[in-house]
Amino acid sequence: MDQRTNPESTDLYDQSRTQWEKEYDRDIQSGDTVQNRSGIPIQPLYGPARETAGSYLDTLGFPGQEPYTRGIYPTMHRGKSWSQRQLIGQGTPDEYNERVLKLIDAGTTAISLIPCNSVYRGNDCDDVPQPLLGTCGTVINTAGHMDSALDGVDIGSISTAMNDPSPFTLLSFVLNTADRRGVSWQKISGTSNQSDYLSHYVANHMFFRLSLTGARRILVDHIAFCLEQVPHWNPLSVVGQHMQQAGATPAEAMGFTLSSALQYGRDCLNQGMDPDDFLPRFTFFFDISLSLFEEVAKFRAGRRIWARLTQNELGATTSRARRFKFHGQTSGADLTLQQPLNNIARVSTQAIAGILGGLQSLHTDSYDEVINVPNEHPARIAVATQNILREEAGLCDVIDPLGGSWYVEELTDQMETKILDVMDVVENEGGMFRAVESGLVQRMIGESALNWQSRVDSGKQKIVGVNCYRTPKTDGQETMPPTVRPATEKMDAHVEQLRRFKHERNQTEINHSLDKLRRAANSKDDNVFSRVVEATASGVTHGEVVSCLREELGFGHPLIVE
Repeated sequence: MDQRTNPESTDLYDQSRTQWEKEYDRDIQSGDTVQNRSGIPIQPLYGPARETAGSYLDTLGFPGQEPYTRGIYPTMHRGKSWSQRQLIGQGTPDEYNERVLKLIDAGTTAISLIPCNSVYRGNDCDDVPQPLLGTCGTVINTAGHMDSALDGVDIGSISTAMNDPSPFTLLSFVLNTADRRGVSWQKISGTSNQSDYLSHYVANHMFFRLSLTGARRILVDHIAFCLEQVPHWNPLSVVGQHMQQAGATPAEAMGFTLSSALQYGRDCLNQGMDPDDFLPRFTFFFDISLSLFEEVAKFRAGRRIWARLTQNELGATTSRARRFKFHGQTSGADLTLQQPLNNIARVSTQAIAGILGGLQSLHTDSYDEVINVPNEHPARIAVATQNILREEAGLCDVIDPLGGSWYVEELTDQMETKILDVMDVVENEGGMFRAVESGLVQRMIGESALNWQSRVDSGKQKIVGVNCYRTPKTDGQETMPPTVRPATEKMDAHVEQLRRFKHERNQTEINHSLDKLRRAANSKDDNVFSRVVEATASGVTHGEVVSCLREELGFGHPLIVE
């Protein structure tokens, strides 16, 4: 019988709507009427009439209900706005602290720490030429450095994201800092934002510190440790951003990301973990390109696919375990050095796509991010962009405002098909681990990147200020703030402080901690990350932890494909 005339289907529609209304009323913080400038009341949700709902429940459903196409929470941004999680990295820990406190004052509701490239590569600052330090992130090598970086930040109440590849020394420093301040680990919340070693192996080589098998081992240990000891921390962020910025299409980026998440879920199952425990702590991190409707459809389709995968492939039994939580970052790959102030418009468009796509947290790039750790003024504009979209543009008024659009719904279905096609290719290769180990994923991304660049080079893809609407070369160049470099004297002092710290430590205790870390790496039963936390608490530095584990688990050598 056609669902339009099936009494059972209309009854189910009524039940689902009643459930959503009850959950919405429970979660909404204000009952104030929302209206536009013309005085028209704005309802929190719009959808089909019950008599014409058709397959609505199967393909869309109500917010907070499977398949989560319209959002993972009943109120979405109407009841609780996205977190403004600006990614920040600035010179020394003291300089980072100064910047992050200013951004908190400007409205940032969650913080993120980007370490220096030297940290990403597994080095301490006294092992790296000084001019290379702090140019694109913060030099964090010890628990004391983290304590300084977060001075005045209430780590027991504000969420923090650590851009922290394996072996996750930054989180260990946060936990060490919590111990110093008497803050319970039960109150620490945030995300290990770069824990996805597969994306690093494919597309972000400087993040890849350990061998594939070594990184695989430590990630599982990291997840297990956090589930038991730091229950409000998300130990896994599966990163589609790297792959999309490397050249993957939005559909490919989503497909590869979901395939990676499926691989990590299977690895956790193989270690005896309960999917209803670990899946709620899985998060996702995506690039948001300028292709506005494509990005919206990407996120809506991704939620729908993940709800099925978690149930059918990973055995999740709770709705909480099937939610698709993601952070979005406006794509730096779309920003241009030419006519740099145009980047403000680009970032605004990207942010709108992410918000309408139903993200949970958002970083908006500064217009000078193409050349620089953002200057303070551009960084404030980036924060203000989110504030304007939330407070002035009315983007929080309606849940899934594009839902029901003929274009958006068909595009969502088409994106779902494209994404599943990508995932099928990966599965046929033996899963994501095997697919990146063989170079299959790298080759697919490379082909897409070349195709895009050929479109730009030929002029088929217009880039304002680059291949169209160009101005004289000098016009607008003065609008780009100067490149920021850490003050030489400050960085010299920071390096010297680390040298003194190493010299004054109890070397016997350091050697004992490193020995326990080595033995854990070679043990099947000992949790490696727990030993990382113990080691850094005793004074072992970031570079020493990475060096020790590289010796035991192998150095990371990403596959370079032709």
